[in-house]
This record gives sequence, C-alpha cells and structure tokens, in this order.
Amino acid sequence: MNKLNAKIPDGPLTDKWTNHKAKLRLVNPANRRKLDIIVVGTGLAGSSAASTLGELGYNVKVFCYQDSPRRAHSVAAQGGINAAKNYKNDNDSIYRLFYDMIKGGDFRAREANVYRAAEVSNLVIDHYTALGVPFARDYGGLIENRSFGGVQVSRTFYAKGQTGQQCLIGAYSALSRQIEKGTVTIYPRREMMDLVVIDGKARGIITRNLITGEIERHSAHAVVLATGGYGTIYYLSTLALNSNGSAAWRAHKRGALFANPSFVQIHPTSIPVLNDHQCKLTLMSESLRNDGRVWVPKTKGDPRKPNEIPEDERDYYLERRYPAFGNLVPRDVASRAAKERCDAGYGVGPTGLSVYLDFRDAIQKKGRKYIEENYGNLFEMYEKITGESPYEVPMRIYPAGHYTMGGLWVDYNLMTTIPGLYAIGEANFSDHGANRLGASSLMQTSGDGYFILPYTIADYLADEIKTPKIPTSTPEFDAAEKEVKDRIEKLMSINGTETATSFHKRLGKIMWDYCGMVRNEEGLKKALTLLDELKDEFWKNLKVPDTVNELNQELEKANRVADFLELGKLMVYDALNRKESCGAHFREESQTETGEAKRDDENYSYVAAWEFTGDGKEPILHKEELKFEYVKLQERSYK
Repeated sequence: MNKLNAKIPDGPLTDKWTNHKAKLRLVNPANRRKLDIIVVGTGLAGSSAASTLGELGYNVKVFCYQDSPRRAHSVAAQGGINAAKNYKNDNDSIYRLFYDMIKGGDFRAREANVYRAAEVSNLVIDHYTALGVPFARDYGGLIENRSFGGVQVSRTFYAKGQTGQQCLIGAYSALSRQIEKGTVTIYPRREMMDLVVIDGKARGIITRNLITGEIERHSAHAVVLATGGYGTIYYLSTLALNSNGSAAWRAHKRGALFANPSFVQIHPTSIPVLNDHQCKLTLMSESLRNDGRVWVPKTKGDPRKPNEIPEDERDYYLERRYPAFGNLVPRDVASRAAKERCDAGYGVGPTGLSVYLDFRDAIQKKGRKYIEENYGNLFEMYEKITGESPYEVPMRIYPAGHYTMGGLWVDYNLMTTIPGLYAIGEANFSDHGANRLGASSLMQTSGDGYFILPYTIADYLADEIKTPKIPTSTPEFDAAEKEVKDRIEKLMSINGTETATSFHKRLGKIMWDYCGMVRNEEGLKKALTLLDELKDEFWKNLKVPDTVNELNQELEKANRVADFLELGKLMVYDALNRKESCGAHFREESQTETGEAKRDDENYSYVAAWEFTGDGKEPILHKEELKFEYVKLQERSYK
C-alpha cells in the first residue's frame, strides 16, 4: 500500500523553500553528462524544464505529439501570467498572491507548495522578460499590469490576448538553443503509450511514432511528465482537440497515485455551443471581465436584441451579488452564477444558454482605441466565429470545461509516488486546490520547469551517478511494449460500427451532465452505471479504420477515449466520496442559503489520492491531511 509523504520542509512558511534548497544535494557538471532525463510534453512546463535541464548539462530527451513544440496547448492561454511585483503600488506582495491562491482554491491546496509558487513568480517574469517576451508596456515603457478574477490588485502581466503564445515562443527559443547545442534531443510526433518501471523506479517510456506507427523504447534515469490536463474528457471544452490525459493515466496504472480527479475548472467565458457538429469551444479570456460587464435581461425570455434593452431592465447579476469583486469574481463563482441565471429562464441567445458580456460602457469611457490595444485579437476572433462585432453588440458567453486542478499526486519535490517519476504543470495537482485563479497556470507551469524541478530532481539524481545507462532490452521494456501492441491490436480488431469520436461525444455528455458544474449523489451514481455501459459498448462496437503502421488519427483518438472512459469513472468516484462543496466541486447537497459552495472542513480537509488496483476494481483512497498554519480557514466570500 502506498503511503503519502509530502516531504514539506519544517520552519516558517517564508523560509521553507530557501532552507529546502540549501539542503538539496547537487550533481556536479561532469556527472550530469552521465545522466539521462526524459521530459514528456513541450508546453511551458515541458519546454522550460527541458531547456533548463539541458543547459545544466544533463542528457535530455523531450517528446511531443505535435510536429513542433510551438504547437503545445500553452499557446492558447490568452489573458496573462501572475507575479507579485507590486508594480502598481497597490499593496500586493508574495503573501497576498499566496493567500489569494489558497482562498481561490477554497482552502484545498498545500500551503507550502502554493507559497513557493507565489515566491518564484517574480523570477518567472524576470526570466521571460530576459527571453524577449513582449509584455504590454505603458506609455513610459514600463511593463503594464491588469487585474484578474478573485483578486483586488493588478498583478497580471500580459501580451494583449496572446500571452501564452508569446511566453511559449520565448520558452521554445531557449529549448531550440539547447537542441542546437546537443544537450536536448527532440522527438516530435511521438505519443507516450506507457511508463516503464524497473525495480520500483521510473526508467523509461514506450512511445508510438504517429507518422510511421512504429513502437519505440526510450530509457532514462528519471522521467518528467509535463503533459497538461484532461479537460477534453467533456468532449466540448476550450482545449485543443488532441489534449488528453493518457500519459498521466498510464503512469497512474503503473503505480502513481491520482489526486483530486474531480476538481475540474469550468471557465465562465467561452463562446456558447453554436451547433451539434462542434468538436470544441473557444475561450474568451477572463481579462475581458476587467472592462466587460456581465448581464442578463430582468425579464425571463426577453426576445429583444441586447441594444434594445434599456439600462434599468438589465440585471448586472455579478455586480449585484458580489459588490466587492463585481465581474472579477473567481471562475467557479462566475460559472455557477451564469448557470443559475440561465436555468432560471433569464439566459439569452437561441438556446437560452448564454449571458451577455458588454463593453459599451468601457468603449464610451476609455475609447475604442484602448479596447483594441488590450483585446483587439480577442474581438477579432469572436467576430470571426459568431459574425457579430463586440464593438457593436455584447458578446454572448457561457461556461465550458477548461482546466483540471486534479492530477498526479506529487510531494514537495514534485515527485510522484513512483520514485524517479516527476509531474509538473497542469499534470500534477499541487498548487490550485479546488479552483485555479486566472493567470496562475502560466505562472505555475513556468515556475515548476525553470525554478523548482531543476533543483529537486538533482537531489534524486545524486544517487544515480553510479547507475549506468539504462538498457532498453530488459524484461520490463519487453513487457511494456507487448502490452502496448496488444492493446492497439485489440482496438483495431473490434471492427464495429461507431467511431471513437462518437463514443467521446457520448462520454462528454455523461460527464457534463453528472460530473460537471453541479453534482449530486443520485446523478453521480447514475453516471457510474452509464460509464460502465458505455465502456462495454466501446470495446464491442468501436470502429478504427485503416492500419497500424501509418498515420492513423482514428487510432490515436481510440487510445485516448479508452483512457478517458476509465479516468471518467475515477472522477465520479472522487466526486461521490467528497460530500462537501468546495471551489469548482459543487455538490447540491452542500450549499449555503444563498447557493454558494459549503465546505466541510472537519471531514474533507484533505487531498484525495487514489491508487489503481486493477481493471474493473474499485480504487483505494489515500488521504493527505491539509494543515493550515498561516491562513485561517473561513467561508470563502467575494461579497
């Protein structure tokens, strides 16, 4: 049985990371050249880790399923990246960023990890600035900041509505430099199919070449997963179509515990579903709520166009319900509020499943030029998709699946329960609790890759300097490769009538209806039955065309959907177990009189880490108790 040891350092919160770094062992430059590290994923977490480890002198292999690291999904982040620089002189600080994240996550994250993320945030901004990331600047040339949801200061650095793209270009440039120097070897168009564990340690991975179909073996002294989240389990989400949770899930089935899988963030500002043929949704940045006002008509089913509805007949419901934060409440709060208004009959648009995000007042007050400079590309994107200009009429928005706070359990060193296997960025669970604050994702992924993992992984590798290069001809590699090939053969041989996409779409509806924005006991139990039935049908009626030894995107989808069917069930188990509401996990049975999330700190102040026990068997729950020494547990309020 796995026992959890978070390895949180002793001492004052403000000194934990500094003191811990001083005690971590080092690997000298000559020995680094003897050690191999695999990094899976090339988003901000993966690119930052691979480039930094390469520059330190390790032999790094980095893998991505895209044709270039620049296509990693970090490119889609729009609004910004947080840091506690206090450039606006609005009394911001590392502690305030830490507290905002703890509170925003509804007190379901480790204090030590969250404080460290806030602490290294300033280093991240300095580093990206040095890499040439073109953050927005004011008239005098100083870096500009704006505010984001769940905070009352301006600490978000941004590059118009393309912050993720610009940061990824910076990280990619650093990665490319190491590839050119030979310290990093890039393997594009490869998908991780399994983790290889030898004598209890992570020693390599099995990959599939997505162009040729070849199954490959790769060994290393340590493996780092920077593979993002699993939000595409809902089918319709703001994520790229190929984003998936398979690498983390395969690691879970090899012994890595999976923490808080039901903690999934629903983003309040997505372009609503337009038709039944869509395969994804498009995010509209949270930064828009700085100047946009969210409202619905005060009359149910009002048929008038938005510009025909006078001011006194508009309900600015976020400003009404949460006067202290207004339109910049956290994402889970804004999402549930939009759902409540739509469910009550006040929604707008053809389906009634959207609300207005209106820039009329901001344009009148600040001018169109200001709006164009700050949000121009987002407005263009919205108009291209909907055919309506936000300069002329309000945007229509509705919540959608976006980010996963759950992920592989890691200790303070970012190591999973498998020695030598690390998980960084969105692939782990560690920093955001039950709800992530906007602009903290880029901050965490970059902090993990640039300024945390390179120190902590050295402490592990200090014991590996006498370990020779790991051979790929071992029985463990043989067995892992055989399992991968057998699974592919099984998927290909079903020869049914339904595509993987068809099953994914049905899976997404089950998860959205019963384990989405709102959950309850009855619905979650029904979901377990429906998931079992769907999984059984999947393995009897799936159709994968073409062959194995070629580019076969249908096979790629089938592999991922097969994993999602299992991961979805774990999400439901986790949601059933946690009979409280906290952050994005909202149990209807546990809410305040005003409809807000009601925590149960006495019974659920812990990280739920689940152990895989075999196909078809119930997982085992392990609890990491959360201790709060530096913040006071209290009801989260944004009113």
